[in-house]
Amino acid sequence: MRRVRLTYLDHMIRQPVIYQMGKDFDVVTNIRRADIQENIAWVILELEGDEIEIDNALEWASSLGVRVDPALGDLVEG
Repeated sequence: MRRVRLTYLDHMIRQPVIYQMGKDFDVVTNIRRADIQENIAWVILELEGDEIEIDNALEWASSLGVRVDPALGDLVEG
């Protein structure tokens, strides 16, 4: 499992990036926390699956203009 923080700028906020990631790549996505504003949004996302598939999914998201960073702290557990 890998936790990442995805940051979207205004032109990407309405795009179904996480849905498409789970559909096109062999990964299971789990949104752990999110915040959406008018011009920016971020999501803490857990990804489960083969490391190569996770890498491919994150590279794909990055190619769309989504910023991908490791998720550190500030996570709702449960």
